Amino acid sequence: MGKYMRIALPLADGKLCMHFGHCDLFALVDVDSAQNKILTRQDIKAPAHQPGLLPPWLAERGATMIIAGGMGQRAQDLFTQQGIKVVVGAPSETPEKLVADYLSGMLHVGENVCDH
Repeated sequence: MGKYMRIALPLADGKLCMHFGHCDLFALVDVDSAQNKILTRQDIKAPAHQPGLLPPWLAERGATMIIAGGMGQRAQDLFTQQGIKVVVGAPSETPEKLVADYLSGMLHVGENVCDH
């Protein structure tokens, strides 16, 4: 992986949304992974929910990784096909905390809370 990443995180009330496809906003966090540093954060409105829409939609916006609480296997496969790495089972925290924890190797993921 290069030194630049754009990490997408689904949001609800400013924190990670536990059910990926039902969020209102996505935080797009640009990271310099060589320096383990957050560069910028942009919040964008999620499109209306449609199966299979989010992987290409986020890929078009430059996402290279997604951190989620829960995500079904089919959605994970669709993201992988778009070249987007998927991390599931993340806790409901702020995007900055989750990205910082990921960069430092301290992101503790639990069970995938989505089973469809």
